[in-house]
Amino acid sequence: MKNKTECRYSKLNKNCSPVKDIIINLLQLTLAGCINAIGVNMFLAPVKLYDSGISGTSMLLNYLTPETFTLSLFLVLLNVPLFAFGLKKQGARFTLLSIYTVAVYSFGSFIINQVLPIDVVSSSPFAGTDPLLCAIFGGIVSGVGSGLTIRYGAAIDGVEVMAVIFAKKIGVTVGTFVMSYNVILYIAAGILSGDWKLPLYSIITYMAGLKTIDFIVEGLDKAKAVMIITNHPENVCEVLSEAFGSGITVYDARGYYSGQSKKIVYFVVNRFQVPKLKKMVLGVDSTAFISITDTSEVLGLNRKGRY
Repeated sequence: MKNKTECRYSKLNKNCSPVKDIIINLLQLTLAGCINAIGVNMFLAPVKLYDSGISGTSMLLNYLTPETFTLSLFLVLLNVPLFAFGLKKQGARFTLLSIYTVAVYSFGSFIINQVLPIDVVSSSPFAGTDPLLCAIFGGIVSGVGSGLTIRYGAAIDGVEVMAVIFAKKIGVTVGTFVMSYNVILYIAAGILSGDWKLPLYSIITYMAGLKTIDFIVEGLDKAKAVMIITNHPENVCEVLSEAFGSGITVYDARGYYSGQSKKIVYFVVNRFQVPKLKKMVLGVDSTAFISITDTSEVLGLNRKGRY
């Protein structure tokens, strides 16, 4: 008999199998690692651009050291200790999946550089020697790989793990920690190589990759979570339910200065429905306070089967 923790969705999926889930997860991460290897080795490395994080650090070290010290070697040597260091914070599953993905990325890099009959030394097979094209498309392709890795429950760069562990301790956000690391990396690359053009192009790679990761992880059309503080909750709920057919949650609140009891209406719509929502709510209660924020993921169905 399956343990509940082994198969969280057994009531919904009678064929749920932990082994099958793990195999599918590994196949997904294999794809992610291969895509990342293509982006780095077929777009960035041929024109000596730099990826971000440990991947970019490995590329820099690869450029500065003898040929026996390969990109694949540095990827493993730098990433695995960082993931192992974060084992307690991130958990065994995340750590092992991340190390696996890095291994796939490293092996994919080896195959592209040492086995496949293509030239990835002097130019990109797709974009030639154009640094701008390589920066943009290298960032996009490697961003797809990194985004899929995150989406499937792992990470492909040890800097992200270090950011989660140390960012709060030094008083910065995770994003600021990662960005600061990359700024230092690109400055070091410019100083050590004596060429500032390639680090500057690499910033384009970083931004293209960052946007692509956001798209892969969060989707193109983020949902909007709406909080409405109103004195007329029943009327507001009635018009919203009639117009959008979405599930609505109402809970109690109290105004700090007035001390009056309030109701908060929580509601989720897509971005195209926001103008209509604001117009309808203010038409019912012109004094309503409306707060609208992005929400990355919505799970569950309402009474009409859509959020």
